[in-house]
Amino acid sequence: MKASLLTPVLFVVAMATAPALRAVPAFARQMNMSCTACHTEFPQLNDFGRLFKLSGYTMSTEQSDLPPIALMFQPSFTHTQKDQAGGAAPGFKDNNNPALTQASIFYAGRLFGPYAKDVFGQDVARIVNKIGIFSQTTYNGISKTWAMDNTELRFANIGTLGGKNAIYGIYLNNNPTMEDPWNSTPAWGYPFAGSGLSPTPAASPLINGGLAHQVAGAGAYIMFNNSLYFNAGGYHTLPAHIQKELGTDPAGEAQIPGVAPYWRLAIVRPVGSATLEVGTFGLAANTYPGRDQSAGKDQIVDVGVDSQYQTSIGRNDITALLSYVYEDETWSASQALGNTSNPSDVLKNLKVTVDYLFDKTYGGMVQYFSINGDSDASLYSGSQTGSPNSDGFVLQANYLPFNKGGGPSFWPRSNLKLSVQYTFYNNFDGAKTNYDGAGTNARDNNTLYFEAWVAF
Repeated sequence: MKASLLTPVLFVVAMATAPALRAVPAFARQMNMSCTACHTEFPQLNDFGRLFKLSGYTMSTEQSDLPPIALMFQPSFTHTQKDQAGGAAPGFKDNNNPALTQASIFYAGRLFGPYAKDVFGQDVARIVNKIGIFSQTTYNGISKTWAMDNTELRFANIGTLGGKNAIYGIYLNNNPTMEDPWNSTPAWGYPFAGSGLSPTPAASPLINGGLAHQVAGAGAYIMFNNSLYFNAGGYHTLPAHIQKELGTDPAGEAQIPGVAPYWRLAIVRPVGSATLEVGTFGLAANTYPGRDQSAGKDQIVDVGVDSQYQTSIGRNDITALLSYVYEDETWSASQALGNTSNPSDVLKNLKVTVDYLFDKTYGGMVQYFSINGDSDASLYSGSQTGSPNSDGFVLQANYLPFNKGGGPSFWPRSNLKLSVQYTFYNNFDGAKTNYDGAGTNARDNNTLYFEAWVAF
């Protein structure tokens, strides 16, 4: 590849091709742009936002001297259809619970912010300004604990390959798929936020957050000719004492003693004025169940397919997302330890989401989700039938009053999203709606959730 300076070239390309990230106001201040330059309704990215992420969070208009720091608060209120006996969580009532779901501190943007040239000089700054960071430290208002959240360090550059434009980079992070520029993969998939005080299905593929903040991984990626994206990496479980120091409890986790390979391939095509992405992603892990090495290893292989369609009509945005993960589970160790009844199982997870944002201000989202797989009485001991099967819908309405402008002049580009979300279940861990026998009706877990997402 013939390397060139990342920031000015990417900026010109982006402004020529973009229409009209976890959402972090530090990025907006670095670019001196409103949140809508990179997002539809945050944290959902548009074409320009994906380009900013591919560039390693380093693009800048050089107009801000503020450090790359941002804060986020999510006060909320949760109501479940049936009271949760004993309290929804320690310190909370059986129902109708206000909470600070979470609060986060971000250091996000160029690694040295706008100060690289002052610290290193202009020549060295040209190199170090190609290194970007996304670091989130979060206070969980449900468990009352602090922990390192999604964190990533990147180096990115631009060049040519076979006479075609190519953006390429390397990364270190602690959550598989968090580096991905689309919202159809797990780390940044919808629902973007939810209650920590309501029941949720017990079964989920390992790649769907099962390794988040427990692992360290590295990889490399390339976006070729704005149409082909490839990423390959690997993940290893962090030592238990390091996890504890970072605020993560390692008890009961699936430990990866070696390296679990991760892959991602996506094809991007214009469809009229819209953008269509179709891809696949996956992870293959040999694990010690519950960090217990006495019975050997399990093998878990996740293979996902995804698609994202996105278009803008005037000041209105439409996004459709599809994600399907097939997990093959071989329980060589878990069955020997009595954790599973079957020697192997299969788990499948489907999510289909449609989002409409009117006038960059009023949003509506609907998702159908389905989790199903083999019954296993030991693995799903909390289920009435030993089944992982759950499915239902998530409906959400959003109001973003500052999305087109944002924030006071002394700390610009702040934003606010007011949301009401309703989750209802047709099936929940094997329990069906209108269950006639002794046990749980799936609808008992239906949840009404109000949230204010404040980012500044």
